[in-house]
Order: sequence, then C-alpha cells, then structure tokens
Amino acid sequence: MSDQQATPEGELTLQTVAMPADTNSGGDIFGGWVVSQMDLAAGITAQQRAQGRAATVAIEALRFHAPVLVGDLFSVYTQIIRTGRTSVTMHIEAWVRRQRTGEQSMVTEGDFTFVAIAESGVTRALPPEVAHGG
Repeated sequence: MSDQQATPEGELTLQTVAMPADTNSGGDIFGGWVVSQMDLAAGITAQQRAQGRAATVAIEALRFHAPVLVGDLFSVYTQIIRTGRTSVTMHIEAWVRRQRTGEQSMVTEGDFTFVAIAESGVTRALPPEVAHGG
C-alpha cells in the first residue's frame, strides 16, 4: 500500500458511516457491503452521464487495500475514464476516515462499466456530453 496516493481522485459521490450491522464474522465491514456502496455511487454517476437509466455490466480490477472498520466515515469517489457508444467506464475509489484517529486512506478501488438502458430495457446510445459552463 506504500504506492497509494494521499488524496482521492474523482468526485465525491456517496458518503456514509460503516455500522455494526454491516460486519462479517471477523468484525470488519463485509466486502459485499463495500462493493454495493461503490456500485451505488457508480450508478449515480452513470445515470447522470446517460441522462437516464443505466445498468452495471462489469466490475474489473477490484482491489481491497485495507479493511473498513465500524464507525469509519466511508466515502466513494467516481471518475469517468472512458465512454463508448452505449457504455461508460469509471474508476471508483472508496476511502475511509478512521473514527478513532482521523487518518484517511483508500481502502478499495476498481473499474465499473455501465450501459445506458432505454425504457424498454434494451441498451441505447449515450447522449452527447453536456458542456458545463461556469
């Protein structure tokens, strides 16, 4: 973990507190809970980019760097790294701020791919990217 960056990359998309109900038999937060939070955040970003429904089609290169502990402030950052005709791929980083020490570190990262879905349930083309004015 020594090559891990010191600050999150991407946009803060979801933030919650890890609770005792989300633990595994070892007392750490269950990995499935971590992945589900990452998927929720990725879905928010995918739906914004798709301007409508989007569905997860792949999760690649998922890496768990450190456990999530009860009481950690759990934050998910999303960054679009590639778009295709119907798909959007994001790099997702999950970070924690430790309740006891205040230390912040990346705990999990991976690449999530979504496709835009029409109301009928079939894939559809992504709309043109909207320029953000300021």
